[in-house]
Amino acid sequence: MTTAQTQELDVQPTPLALLLLGREADPTSERGVECPGDLPSPSDPDLVERARAAKAKLGDKVFVLGHHYQRDEVIQFADVTGDSFKLARDAAARPQAEYIVFCGVHFMAESADILTGDDQKVVLPDLAAGCSMADMATAEQVAECWDVLTEAGIAEQVVPVSYMNSSADIKAFTGKHGGTICTSSNAKRALDWAFEQGEKVLFLPDQHLGRNTAVRDMGMSLEDCVVYNPHKPNGGLTAEELRAAKMILWRGHCSVHGRFSLDSVNEVRERIPGVNVLVHPECRHEVVAAADHVGSTEYIIKTLEAAPAGSKWAIGTELNLVRRLANRFASEDKEIVFLDRTVCFCSTMNRIDLPHLVWALESLAEGTLVNRIEVDKETEAFAKLALERMLALP
Repeated sequence: MTTAQTQELDVQPTPLALLLLGREADPTSERGVECPGDLPSPSDPDLVERARAAKAKLGDKVFVLGHHYQRDEVIQFADVTGDSFKLARDAAARPQAEYIVFCGVHFMAESADILTGDDQKVVLPDLAAGCSMADMATAEQVAECWDVLTEAGIAEQVVPVSYMNSSADIKAFTGKHGGTICTSSNAKRALDWAFEQGEKVLFLPDQHLGRNTAVRDMGMSLEDCVVYNPHKPNGGLTAEELRAAKMILWRGHCSVHGRFSLDSVNEVRERIPGVNVLVHPECRHEVVAAADHVGSTEYIIKTLEAAPAGSKWAIGTELNLVRRLANRFASEDKEIVFLDRTVCFCSTMNRIDLPHLVWALESLAEGTLVNRIEVDKETEAFAKLALERMLALP
C-alpha cells in the first residue's frame, strides 16, 4: 500500500509500526552498528536492582549463562558468556548450582539439561525463545529422510552429523544412528571422523555450515553436495542423486546469517577501503568464499582481540555481539561495522529480556520453579552418546 493510499484511507501508523519501520529512518543508510527501531529500554527502571537482589538472594544456588547474542541488559547478569556448547559445558562444571538459568534459546537449554546432573534444574526465562534453524528439522522429518535413504540403498553408508544448533530429538537420532554432534569450531574434525566411519554424511540442520566445511575446508566440490528438502517427496532428490552425493545437506539455515549476501561484501569493500570481512560459517557459501576470515563466534572475538589498532572490520554475525565488540574495541581505534544494512537482531534470542529474567530469578528466590527445560531419559541417553562422540574427537 502506498503512502497516498494510506492517506486516502486515513490510516495512521501505530507506534509499533514506526518501531518496526525504524522510526522513519532510512533503512538503506549506513549505520555502522546502530539499528533503526532499536530495542526499547525496560519499562520498569527498578528491574536492574530487582535482578541483582534476586541473584544475590539465590547465591551459589543459581548459575546464569549468557549467550553472545543476548542483549546487554541481560548479559550483564551472566556468570559466564560464550557459545552454546561452551555454556552447556560450563553448566556441567558447576554441580553445586541447583538452578541453571540459560539466557539463550531452547535447544541450548536442552543441551545444558543433558550435560548437567539429575539434581540440577535448567530454566529458560522465556519458553518462546526458540531457534528457527533448529525448528527446520523435526524428528518425524528426519525419520522420513532416513527411510528415503534406506529405500535408495545407502542408509548403511551414511553417518549423521548434527550441528549443535539442533533439538534434543535430532541429537538423539544422531546418537542412535552412529553419528556425532559438531560445533562451528570443530565441524571439519567431526566430518573427518564421519568419513572414516562411512562413505556419506547426512548433515543436519544447517546446509550452509555443512557445505562451507565440506568445500572450503575439506576440498570437496559443490557437486559433491545435494540438499534434502523435507517438504518435497523424497527430499526433492532422485535415488541416483543421493547415491552420487558425498554430503547430503538438510535444507535448513540461520535466519540471521542466511541474510548476508555477496552484495553486502562488495558494498562494504567499496565503501571502506582496506576493510577486513569476517563472517560466521553459517553464512551462504558465496559470502564465505568472498570473506577474508571465517569462524565461530569465539573465533570472531579472538580475531578482533588480536587485530592491530587502526584496523577496519565488517562482521557478518548477530548484531548484539557485533555492537558489543565495536564498543569494546573503540578505544583501540578498531573500526567495527555490521556487514549488512538491513539485518538487525536475532528475534528469538531477544525474547530473553530483562523482565523475563527478573521474573525467573525472583520466582526461584521465592522457591517457585518456573520454565524448567527437561529432556526425557531415553532422548537424553542417545543425545548424550552423540555429544560424547564429539568430545572424544581428536
